[in-house]
Amino acid sequence: MCPDPRPEYFRGIDGQRLVGERWGASADLLYLHGFGQTRQAWARTAAHLAAAGFGGLALDGRGHGESDWNAAEHAYSMEQFIADIDTVAAGQPSRPVLVGASMGGLLGLVTEGESASGRYSALVLVDITPRWEAQGVERILDFMGAHPEGFADLDAAADAIMSYLPHRRRRKTPEELSSLLVRHADGRWRWHWDPRMLDEVARDGARYQQRLMQAARQVRIPTLLISGGLSDLVSDATVDEFLQLVPHAQHVRIADATHMVAGDRNDAFTAAIQDFLTALPSRRAVSATAPSVDTVPGVAP
Repeated sequence: MCPDPRPEYFRGIDGQRLVGERWGASADLLYLHGFGQTRQAWARTAAHLAAAGFGGLALDGRGHGESDWNAAEHAYSMEQFIADIDTVAAGQPSRPVLVGASMGGLLGLVTEGESASGRYSALVLVDITPRWEAQGVERILDFMGAHPEGFADLDAAADAIMSYLPHRRRRKTPEELSSLLVRHADGRWRWHWDPRMLDEVARDGARYQQRLMQAARQVRIPTLLISGGLSDLVSDATVDEFLQLVPHAQHVRIADATHMVAGDRNDAFTAAIQDFLTALPSRRAVSATAPSVDTVPGVAP
């Protein structure tokens, strides 16, 4: 059994307060969520891995969850997110394994690939590659921007999520939704992230693709890419390109998961990470080898 997580607090590059929580006694892993998510996206995986001996830190990015939002007169930029994560990673007692979903994975790629001495002992990238399918990104951003007025109640929010993720059989509970939404003074529930990021960060991501590809070429540490077999953001073409950029990387495809891999098939997702962690050669960088594919129950190559 893993004890409840402990809150931890950090300062971003410009003094912004960043809120995280520590799972387990060790500092093996650093979890970075995707755009528009919070650290709660990792709760089940972090609890399971901590109980297995792999403790870690799950962080809310600026403008997300309980971390500070930028002041109204200050725009968001990807450079702020990159600098925040670089600062937090550099302050860990040892080099953690970076587990990053979507935007969190991109931040991991940049901070590792552009560091002269490296930031992490290994990388786990969750359904993200340096180049992605534009149509998938647009679908995500359309959903995120579809309810600027918020929701009258949590049932309405649950309906919207079910419509966006119709393959999920289980409806989110009020307790689960409370980590995704916050109730404002007008009584309406809105997402737990700053909507200004939609225009200021998300739609500007494509111009970073060449930088991300160059960063990927510099990655020398053990790397695992986990993709969703039903993802419309990562495709066979983008995976193949990534494996050319990082030829020693492993790839696991979870056949019945979308871009929201951890939420769709948390069992197979967590098992893939645990297998990867268990097989790490004392957390030492490995020399380049041919791409390989791991399989776990419910996972297709």
